Amino acid sequence: MTLFILLALVSAVVTFGLSIVVLKLSHRYRLYPKIRSRDVHSTPTPRLGGIAMFIGILVAFGVAYLVASQFAPLRIIFAEPERILAILGAALLIVLLGVTDDIWDLDWMTKLAGQFIAAGLVAWQGVQIYSLPIGGLIIFSGWISVGLTVITIVIVMNMINFIDGLDGLVAGVALIANGVFFLYSYLLVRDTSPTNYFNLASLIAAILVGACLGFLPLNWHPAKLFMGDAGALLVGLLMATSAIAVTGQIDPAAITNSTLFPAFIPIVLPVAILIIPLLDFGLAVFRRVRAGKSPFSADRKHLHHRLLDMGHSHLHAVLIFYGWTAAASVGCLLYYVLPVYFGLPTWYATVFLVVALLACTIVTLAPLSRRKAVEAASQLAHAEPGRLQEFAQLDPLDAASENAEGTA
Repeated sequence: MTLFILLALVSAVVTFGLSIVVLKLSHRYRLYPKIRSRDVHSTPTPRLGGIAMFIGILVAFGVAYLVASQFAPLRIIFAEPERILAILGAALLIVLLGVTDDIWDLDWMTKLAGQFIAAGLVAWQGVQIYSLPIGGLIIFSGWISVGLTVITIVIVMNMINFIDGLDGLVAGVALIANGVFFLYSYLLVRDTSPTNYFNLASLIAAILVGACLGFLPLNWHPAKLFMGDAGALLVGLLMATSAIAVTGQIDPAAITNSTLFPAFIPIVLPVAILIIPLLDFGLAVFRRVRAGKSPFSADRKHLHHRLLDMGHSHLHAVLIFYGWTAAASVGCLLYYVLPVYFGLPTWYATVFLVVALLACTIVTLAPLSRRKAVEAASQLAHAEPGRLQEFAQLDPLDAASENAEGTA
């Protein structure tokens, strides 16, 4: 655990330092795009933070490799160096693609083709979905395994990229999600292989947590630097890769009734930590296809835009995303931790999950309740035109809608 934390700190420190460098160079050479109609920021902001994140991740992997040469337990991760090289090569390709798009705005087909190539590189070198704990059977093999892996990685990359619309949103969500996923993958390997706690999934998750932690200070509202497509696609690539890597830690043929639910955690947990991006991605694709547009065309109807239109502030909208991510991911993790480490029944985890999701729902819908109260007060004040105008000015949803129409 200590070594993983140190590697995360290396990633964080390098990312933070290089983010400052990228910020200064971007302002010096005016490497930032114009404000778009769907943007929620009002001043041109550099969006090349993904470069700093990639280098921070690369340096952390380099340090891990040097440590592995002197520390035998860590050496197992680098026993197949082609897997690490494939992951880093795919990350480099994604960052180059994202930087090119952030500067010159590529068409969606070119970006999608690049994503498939990067995902194919990862799958080609052995990071694949080989099996799922369904009936104790290995259901995927050969080209089916490669195809499913590639599609999964591409979908996760785009899910993360789709929610990248508010300051600190992707970095914070990824920080929470990967932090929980790191704990799970670490505990799982400690249970299945007590003599060696080190595995590829935990290494990727820890290093990614560090990169997000190092980038977040410059990305916090009001953001000085955006991660851009390069950073968002990079985060999605590594999140998908770590989730896929951990599926090999459980042998489907060895599953019994007592371990059935924990065995499904490698599938359920990645879905849980990505529940908000998954929902946003699904709604966006459905909305655009129904309108006869490309599923990758841009609009101002993402979930984070809707939260702003409901009357939430920028900060509140981001914190709501954090809350939903934490509730879903921690609740899912408890289904594994409580019975295995504390001997408690899983209904404790169910209670936590229900209460947490209910609290998130109340906070999310709070502006609508305030709006109804304002409208009711406005109706009671109909005999006083001055009071009516005063209440009308207090309606946050109408004001947000007017602002949205003005920027569309």
